[in-house]
Amino acid sequence: MRTAPVLGLALLALTACGFGSDERDCTLIGSGSGVNVDIAAPDASRVASASVRVCWDRTCRTARLALRPSTTTVPQGCDGEAPDAACAASASPDGGRNGFARVADLPESPVQVTLTLRDQHGRALLDQGVRLTPKATYPNGPHCGRGGTQAGVTVANGRATARTR
Repeated sequence: MRTAPVLGLALLALTACGFGSDERDCTLIGSGSGVNVDIAAPDASRVASASVRVCWDRTCRTARLALRPSTTTVPQGCDGEAPDAACAASASPDGGRNGFARVADLPESPVQVTLTLRDQHGRALLDQGVRLTPKATYPNGPHCGRGGTQAGVTVANGRATARTR
């Protein structure tokens, strides 16, 4: 008959730890404010440097982009058909490049983004403006608070377009 008090204490301990509650733990993951740029192949192979100029309400900020090779996901198959089967994937270069330009105080209202891509000789390959509206990010979900404000631009076939989420 001593199992009832022990079971009661165990249940109390689990409840105190959050088990069975509607509260969710929030990590310390954050997200910066800025503009993400994705450059598709083959355009990416000619780009040596990139920068963005973002303007709103008589405020402009210019930032350089550090470009990295982008990848695509390649499925490696699963160890069965069951819903709990383990599946694998790997990352494979896709010929594109991407970067993130930090932009302090980026608003959640329309901005003008001018993307400049240059070749290895400093010649402009692309100097194009795109109007877009940055959005707040929630890296831990909306229950954990707001992160930075972000927007995205995609370059394909020599042309920049606003990316929507």
